[in-house]
Amino acid sequence: MTGFGEAHRQENGTAVSVELRTINSRYLKISIRTSDGYSSLEPQIEGVVRDRVRRGTIQVGVRVDRAKSPEDYRIDTRVLDSYRHQLETMFRLWGTNQPVPIDSLLLLPGVVDEGTAGKANAAEQWPVVEKTLEEALANLERMRGEEGRVMADDLRANGRAASACLEVIQRRAPLVAEAYRGRLEERLKRVLGEVEVKFDPSDVIKEVGLFAERSDISEEIVRLRSHLEQFDTIIDAAESSGRKMEFLTQEMFREVNTIGSKANDVEISRQVIEIKAAIERIREMIQNIE
Repeated sequence: MTGFGEAHRQENGTAVSVELRTINSRYLKISIRTSDGYSSLEPQIEGVVRDRVRRGTIQVGVRVDRAKSPEDYRIDTRVLDSYRHQLETMFRLWGTNQPVPIDSLLLLPGVVDEGTAGKANAAEQWPVVEKTLEEALANLERMRGEEGRVMADDLRANGRAASACLEVIQRRAPLVAEAYRGRLEERLKRVLGEVEVKFDPSDVIKEVGLFAERSDISEEIVRLRSHLEQFDTIIDAAESSGRKMEFLTQEMFREVNTIGSKANDVEISRQVIEIKAAIERIREMIQNIE
């Protein structure tokens, strides 16, 4: 499911910002971007994300800014003396007694070494990064949860639509063999009547019996209803259920296809098409459910 989550935290002079974005995907793919010097934390970041997210393409952005202090800077006296000596030489050549501007010298390249100023000590910063990441994941889950509730309503609606069509099929199924018997007798009377030949009713009964056996869909109806009931139960389950839904959807397709191939009835075929459409809508939605 799509979602967005972010969090910010500041501890002991370190500011951490985490931003998470997810888009729909059948599998889990994690892309991590960190501040310079913090790439060593990527395996730990990925581990935390995998514990909380099962599906989707997720982009993780982690920014760490460490406060700078005077102790972080060092003045390279050798470079400073070199600049000062060159300027003094130039001033003598120009015939001026102007003093060497120390403040300007400090701005020249190589004079001030930032040393550890703002640089990463990834291992030390991991605890605050982890806490910020967990908070961002919690915010992401809240947003995805809201989307999930809307999706659950749509899934239930499609499940109810499929169940309603199945009820029509169940009521219609017992009438199919009798309708076939009527059509068969009418056809025999018309064809054999032209040549003045009577047909044996027992042959009709035998043929209708074979037809009824071939077109019996009672077991498929029972299994499909069971799958729909299980599906409705799984929607309300707290644990990750995307894989279970995928499996049930495959089984529902299998049963409804069998019903369609065995029924030999226009009305049942019409209901089969409606059920397939509902299951297909379900299948598309659950590709993104964890």
